[in-house]
Amino acid sequence: MIEERIPPGGSEVRHFHERAHQFFYVLKGVLSFELDGKDYSLHPRQGLEVKPGTPHRVFNRGTEDAEFIVVSHPPSHADRVTAEQTFA
Repeated sequence: MIEERIPPGGSEVRHFHERAHQFFYVLKGVLSFELDGKDYSLHPRQGLEVKPGTPHRVFNRGTEDAEFIVVSHPPSHADRVTAEQTFA
């Protein structure tokens, strides 16, 4: 389990995990997701599961820090593969 923060305008690289299941849970702010080609916005006390092999990216379109917890099983540190964008 990792607690993370993304400042306004921040994002991560689109990627997937070969083995890790992940669950994101928002503590503060709004966390935007691109998940398998669809956009989602999570608010405090909302969560989202990401299954292995599913391309995803998180970013912060808001005006305050997005703070959230990520639970990965098994750990995702050596399991990250950069994904190409495959949609318009």
